[in-house]
Amino acid sequence: MSEYHVPVLLKESVDGLDIRPGGLYLDLTFGGGGHSAEILRRMDGDARLMGFDQDEDAEANVPEDERFIFVNHNFRYFRNFMRYYGWERVDGILADLGVSSHEFDEAERGFSFRFDAALDMRMNRRGRLTAAEVLNTYEAERLAAMFRNYGEVENANRLADAVVKARTREDIKTSGDFYRAIEYCVPKMKEKKYLAKVYQALRIEVNGELDALEEMLGQVMEVLQPGGRLVVITYHSLEDRIVKNFLKSGNSAGREDKDLVFGRVARHFELVNRKVIVPSEEEIACNPRARSAKLRIACRV
Repeated sequence: MSEYHVPVLLKESVDGLDIRPGGLYLDLTFGGGGHSAEILRRMDGDARLMGFDQDEDAEANVPEDERFIFVNHNFRYFRNFMRYYGWERVDGILADLGVSSHEFDEAERGFSFRFDAALDMRMNRRGRLTAAEVLNTYEAERLAAMFRNYGEVENANRLADAVVKARTREDIKTSGDFYRAIEYCVPKMKEKKYLAKVYQALRIEVNGELDALEEMLGQVMEVLQPGGRLVVITYHSLEDRIVKNFLKSGNSAGREDKDLVFGRVARHFELVNRKVIVPSEEEIACNPRARSAKLRIACRV
């Protein structure tokens, strides 16, 4: 049996939180609980940790530790749950974005083109929208925009046309159906890289990932203590750009706030690592998913 999820950049990310005695911390992407376990190991008895995950499977990994609170919801709602539990400010926030190893490796979840399975891709299986519904109901223009904007697929229009043409014969229900529909669009010798982009686009659309990320970051400004740490691990350029802009300007668009009198740019975060942290070759060899990971750490000013 494979491990639920192998945490990426474990030591570096938890080091980045700079855990303090009696502090309050958030793990916004609990998953297999690897990062949370290390945070708990370093916390004293008065500190507290709240973990979030919208995937109900993650609840099986919750530790028996009175210092830990688990919330089975999307991290876009974290501020609401902080209020519910009486938390006003926190000393550190960690988010390991993307998909867990568990979701990729469970064929029936539909996240991977390695399996001929139903096209689901919902991180929250209580959600309505599935990848199959996207492929079978979106108009060609909307499909092309999705593949282009979320997957950076070069032949997005051709790909969308192939989907629309195939579904007129029968619904696209499985990854096998999908591949047969778009096979002539897939570049030879680059199949895996191309399909990874296509599946990324579908996954982001189904789960509203970028909107959720922007909502989550917008709440960070209100709850992170001055001197508190924000630690984020990204896996593709779209989410990394949003995080980079946020740390630079305090908003996901990268708009700089200036003092109306003196024209000085407002600073919201001090970067702890000026250069992005990436996994070692040894970590990548043990965990190939780590290959595209980028770690950014910032301190609230």
